[in-house]
Amino acid sequence: MQSEINIMASFKHLGVAPEFIQALKELGIKHPSEIQEKAIPVLLKTKTDFIGLAQTGTGKTAAFGLPMLQNIDPKLSHVQTLILAPTRELVQQIKKQLFKFTKYGESKIFVEGVYGGEKIDIQIQNLKRTTHVIVATPGRLNDLLDRKIIDIRKVNTVILDEADEMLSMGFKDALTKILDHTPKSKNTWLFSATIPSGIQQIIEHYMSPQAVRVVINKNELVNANISHTYITTTIDQKQNVILSLLEARPDDRGIIFCRTKAGTKTLTEFLKEEGFSVEALEGDMQQRDREKVMRAFKKGNLQVLISTDVSARGIDVSDLAFVLHHQLPEHIEYYTHRSGRTARAGKTGQSIALILGSELKRIHEMNKELGIKFKEISI
Repeated sequence: MQSEINIMASFKHLGVAPEFIQALKELGIKHPSEIQEKAIPVLLKTKTDFIGLAQTGTGKTAAFGLPMLQNIDPKLSHVQTLILAPTRELVQQIKKQLFKFTKYGESKIFVEGVYGGEKIDIQIQNLKRTTHVIVATPGRLNDLLDRKIIDIRKVNTVILDEADEMLSMGFKDALTKILDHTPKSKNTWLFSATIPSGIQQIIEHYMSPQAVRVVINKNELVNANISHTYITTTIDQKQNVILSLLEARPDDRGIIFCRTKAGTKTLTEFLKEEGFSVEALEGDMQQRDREKVMRAFKKGNLQVLISTDVSARGIDVSDLAFVLHHQLPEHIEYYTHRSGRTARAGKTGQSIALILGSELKRIHEMNKELGIKFKEISI
């Protein structure tokens, strides 16, 4: 009983309304994470632009979702909040989480998801209903704006989630077009793991110089609960090293990242022949095949997912013990996104990079730029 009182008091102290606290308790969210603790009071009490710099898996959906929902006026039928996210999976995840948060609310708050891979006619039909919040990928939202299906001229809040991922996926022009459709009086809340130059340009052009900025683990851009290791090997030996790593972790689930679609397919076929429960996730897949793989992985029917960087964007699967880098990513910031698939929601995880001797310099660069300490291990 005492622990329940403490749980409720902690979120109550941040200003979260009782109906949302009840939903949090049911979801097993016992204590505010650091980004929630620092963001929620500001976003509830102040009409402000906001920049939250935090890794994936740190509770950002609740950090922006709870104050956003609490500020919605259900009596108004127009779209009041627009949330932009890089992938279909993340849009669906955010929508699902917001729905759970509103379970005990007296007045219904209507949230719609807008994304590619589903028939646009179905989404158009859904948007004819009262909609307070739209969660969208930039590409599909722009399509609907071009068709004049969506009116976002009255939104009072725009939330950019995983902003750096949206940029790295080539959505900068789409983002600026969308932001130009929204009123200048709105508040923009931007959440990102990193602030590359493209994001800085958006901040300077579309956000107030007085925007509140919160940085979580500012000395560590990668989740502190992740251990970072590397194995020096050769191209010919990589597959055998991966075999040994998986054999040593028969009960652990994880993601293996490859830089190319061809590499993803080749490794998947090899591991299947060796008897491992694996599937690939890559750009040439049909949406239904992608969804089938993701359902199996989320249910625990697959031990390992093998994916390219872009295909894995927005994946949120709990209890992943490791991330394995078949090759180091092309861009250093991609390492942050890859590693953030493990150690989510306060859990621990391991990030293992397979490197060639000539790539040791890149490990030192990531050491310095990301503020992490790599440890060399052997099989």
